[in-house]
Amino acid sequence: MNIVACVKRVPSTEAVAKPTADGKGLDASEFQYMISFYDKIAVEQAVQTKEAAGSGEVTVLTLGPAAGTKEIRECLAKGGDKAVVLTDDDWQSRDARSTAKALVAQLSTMSADVVFMGRVATDRDNAAVGPMVATYLGWPCVTDVIGLEIADGKGCAKVETDAGIETVEFQLPAVITCQKGLNEPRTAGLKGIMAAKKKPLEELSPEAVENQSDVVEVALPAARKEGRIVGEGADAVPALIDALQNEAQVL
Repeated sequence: MNIVACVKRVPSTEAVAKPTADGKGLDASEFQYMISFYDKIAVEQAVQTKEAAGSGEVTVLTLGPAAGTKEIRECLAKGGDKAVVLTDDDWQSRDARSTAKALVAQLSTMSADVVFMGRVATDRDNAAVGPMVATYLGWPCVTDVIGLEIADGKGCAKVETDAGIETVEFQLPAVITCQKGLNEPRTAGLKGIMAAKKKPLEELSPEAVENQSDVVEVALPAARKEGRIVGEGADAVPALIDALQNEAQVL
């Protein structure tokens, strides 16, 4: 089975956002990076799918800077067989459509049976690239998957929805976006880390695709007003209710 896990390099959760001087983006000079949380689940599911099938190959695919190969090697240390990096130092300026188009151009050459992606990237949080990739490929797309079985060219997934858990059957090839609870990503051991250094990592130029959206302005939210104490104990309840109703207007 030919399996692809698409991942994204994102700022770590400790990153402090600061707009650039021109107000068109974020100052990344002090950022530390990581693989997006849900993409780690996608990599784990790709490896588990290969293990369950008893054969196959897992390719880690990403669109990002050449400097991001460190994070990609971490994916290889956890069981990926090889990686393809579509090197683009301006990857953060791409909109969802441009990113999806570039990924599809590469996926179209890879003869994948299944593509795993995180349900959402933890930097943009728009959950659009996965469904777009599936649409451009003309494949089924199953999103927010929390349970999965694949065999004999088809799959059965448990999907988290607002109405509850649904069971979905689909044919391969397909795009699967992975939700928390699908698995527990493994920690890379020393053997995996050493092996990852020798695994193939190919750097290619992504397809040039124009954005359909432009960033007009990036600004931090307004600072919150300082809190105040309206009293102590039960005697403060009327003042608290009055403040919530007439000042905060949340009641």
